Amino acid sequence: MAIRIVREDGDEILRKKSREVEEVNDKIREILEDMVETLHSYNGVGLAGPQIGILKRLVVIDLYDEKGTIKLVNPRIIKQKGEQEVEEGCLSFPNQFAKIVRPAEVTIEALDENGKKIKIKGEGLLAQAISHELDHLDGILFVDKIIPGTLEYVKPEKQ
Repeated sequence: MAIRIVREDGDEILRKKSREVEEVNDKIREILEDMVETLHSYNGVGLAGPQIGILKRLVVIDLYDEKGTIKLVNPRIIKQKGEQEVEEGCLSFPNQFAKIVRPAEVTIEALDENGKKIKIKGEGLLAQAISHELDHLDGILFVDKIIPGTLEYVKPEKQ
């Protein structure tokens, strides 16, 4: 396992569309493990393949609850319901936060790290995280969806 470098604002890979994973194999599982380790090292909630320079439809999400880390291969939203206005940030846009409108509830289909089909229904923060990360797979960034006038820059604390 390895901590990968998170690509930041201005890196053109963040605007590219990711490709489907054709086979869930040991290499894909290794990338997912690296993504989890990277996510945790940055104290993030979600991470998508393009954010570590890999244009594959891979996402990891961790709400740091009893469900643990969710690993998704080729996820797609099959249903969404309602709206929620949320405050959002992104590991690729450090120290920037803004208000965004996201679905209040989403249902997705994906493969897990063993290639098994799964279906997940997420509400609230999970729906927000899923929507945010799946946008990354299509080259859409949270800054594209900001409610005008809500972007804030937070000065990082000195270590």
